Amino acid sequence: MSGRRSKVWLHFVRKDNGSAECNTCSKRISSKGGNTTNMTKHLRLHGIQIKECTVFNLFRQSPSASQPPSSSAVVPAQPTPSTPSAEPSQSDESLRSRSCAATTAQAKKPVPARVNPFTLAAKGKMTVEKCEECHRKVTAFVVKRLHPFSEVEAPTFRDMLFTLNPNYTPPTRDYLTNHLIPSWYEIEKSNIITELSEVSHVALTSDGWTSIAQDHYLTVTAHYLVEGKMRQKVLQTKAVYKAQTGIVIAEEIADVLTDFGIFDKIVAVTVDNAANMDVAIHRLQFVKLGCFAHTLNLAAQSLYSLAIMSQWIAKIRALVVWIKRSSMAKTVLQEKQAILKLHQHSLILDVRTRWNSLHLMLERFLEQYPAIQAASLDQRLRKPMERDRLARFTDEDLRRAEDFIRLMRVMYTSTLCVSSEKNPTSGQILPILKKLEMHFTVTDGDTVFVSNLKKQVWGNLSKRYQSDEIRSFLEEATALDPRFKQKMDDDAAVWDRIKGKFLAKNLTDSEKSTDLDCGGDGDENMEGMESEAEENQMHPCKNPKMTPLEELFADEDAQKVTPQQNSMSIQDLRIENR
Repeated sequence: MSGRRSKVWLHFVRKDNGSAECNTCSKRISSKGGNTTNMTKHLRLHGIQIKECTVFNLFRQSPSASQPPSSSAVVPAQPTPSTPSAEPSQSDESLRSRSCAATTAQAKKPVPARVNPFTLAAKGKMTVEKCEECHRKVTAFVVKRLHPFSEVEAPTFRDMLFTLNPNYTPPTRDYLTNHLIPSWYEIEKSNIITELSEVSHVALTSDGWTSIAQDHYLTVTAHYLVEGKMRQKVLQTKAVYKAQTGIVIAEEIADVLTDFGIFDKIVAVTVDNAANMDVAIHRLQFVKLGCFAHTLNLAAQSLYSLAIMSQWIAKIRALVVWIKRSSMAKTVLQEKQAILKLHQHSLILDVRTRWNSLHLMLERFLEQYPAIQAASLDQRLRKPMERDRLARFTDEDLRRAEDFIRLMRVMYTSTLCVSSEKNPTSGQILPILKKLEMHFTVTDGDTVFVSNLKKQVWGNLSKRYQSDEIRSFLEEATALDPRFKQKMDDDAAVWDRIKGKFLAKNLTDSEKSTDLDCGGDGDENMEGMESEAEENQMHPCKNPKMTPLEELFADEDAQKVTPQQNSMSIQDLRIENR
């Protein structure tokens, strides 16, 4: 045992043939000559760090109160009162003048410093704190900007750091990979676990995706409230190597939730509409919400199955591909855009799996249609066959494109409401669905083309969110969202259900809730709101740009504002008459 002083032997058992067996996976690692490097690297695969990295300890939450660092410098002696002079003939003024002269002479006299290799080396060294701070900045640069780990060993990168500080030596790729990043990850994970331990309800979003290298990953993100503010934390992006069946996904999500201690706090999980995700969430016995943005995308993609759509879109797509593939066509198009004073926008090619790409392609095509016509007549383009294809694009096709943009604009805005906002909530789903139902209702003035589009889109959307459990969940979420106040058909019944659940859950805190409802802080809050309103009136600002959600419900909001303004004006007239 005297020859095995390394802590690595706590995780290995020595064998006779110069190898050691891992206690975790029973794998044998070479340890000839007392070498422990291979065993240390093997333990890192199991998340075991023999030598703890303290660079990121500064990021740990709730740190203990640190004592001020002790200084090694010599503290100068405090000045003491001068003693009376032994010569009574000299006055105090002469003593002070002599003292000042002596001090000045001593200050002017240079003190020779001892120069040796040790003092020279000390001047060139960085403090431990400064070196760790530089390590943290380099690690954040690599991680936050998604740079490859080999960036720290690039000659240009190291030359830049040497120019900024010749005394700093950046970490190697091995030290960054095996020490700095794992240490930072463990501290951030510990901070999230600490924060989630104080949260009572957590919502999840999860999705599987494949990288360019065809590696499959499963990402789990937690959403929760801390002091009234929404927080989103990616708990884990896990590489998976098994077939992603519903049972396997359920086990993988359960492992992540158990690791962070929030399995019993999940209120709902938002996933895509894949069948394996549906099986996984039901196996975990969580409330499953289908991703609303994915649902809208599936409804838009269903238009590709219409024969009248596929033939018509093929004409436009062929023209877009022709211009995008030809460098000369692109140059000619830019010239025509400048002549016609159109925006210098390039054409967009739709991709079936990319959200809203069909709408964006047609919208850009209509915007640049005059320039496309002019470019097709240019003699520098030596493809008359393609010009003939543009000639076959009739006025009826152009009217269909205009009808499509006018009809699907609401669908596009609805997708932006739930995919581009930072904090989308489930309370948006039912109001948006109600808006889409009214918009896609077939009317007598619709053409055959428009009516077919409406039937196809709403026929797909009407099948979603029909479960009684999900419907009740979404109704309560909408009622609690102040943005959709009084926008539900059965609002009173939903509020009765919410009140019943609230009273059943908080029966023991009824006195506290009564104090909150009837307390005396209401007047103070009203005064604060009035003062804030007056301050806003005194300092008017520009109207901010409307969000996609405000744009979608602009008509409904305008109808609500007008009756309120009329009622206020009538009340003002009554007060003046009195």
